[in-house]
Amino acid sequence: MTTKPEILKQELIARTRFFGIEQLELRFSNGVERVYERLRAPMIPAVMMVPLLDEDTVLLIREYSGGMDSYQLTLPKGAMDPGETVEQAANRELMEEVGYGANEFTPIKKMSLSPGYMGHTINILLAEDLYEQRLEGDEPEPLEVVAHSLEDLDDLIAREDFTEARAIAALYIVRDMIRARRNKG
Repeated sequence: MTTKPEILKQELIARTRFFGIEQLELRFSNGVERVYERLRAPMIPAVMMVPLLDEDTVLLIREYSGGMDSYQLTLPKGAMDPGETVEQAANRELMEEVGYGANEFTPIKKMSLSPGYMGHTINILLAEDLYEQRLEGDEPEPLEVVAHSLEDLDDLIAREDFTEARAIAALYIVRDMIRARRNKG
């Protein structure tokens, strides 16, 4: 199954300020035809950071999440501005959301969210060597910054207000990176 389906027709069927819904008529290599709907990939790339104050302390934010209609703990993230590099966007978003910048960024992974019907991806970066600096952000209310132990992920994962899969995956990846770094040193 290495042959991608043929797109017979692609049509934008709905649009909002932030989302476009496309309908795809597909023919698979075995001749089967299906109609898929998907959220069109946003034109603006995004970043999510794992900011470490030290090797064991990650900074999270608590913000209102419209999709869940609740306040959720997550990692700082945001859209890249035109002309920004991934690292510049990550640093700006860190300053806006947690009041810190970072002297060192390490790319972790590009992640998707529900790739079966959504084309959105986000660049995950480890942010280290933090320094205090705040920029005005676009959030409608101040975000609460919450420090948590990277080695105590079980308690964090058990929380009802920490559900974002990309943040969970990023924290496990970074925790394992930090453990490997300690074992080498």
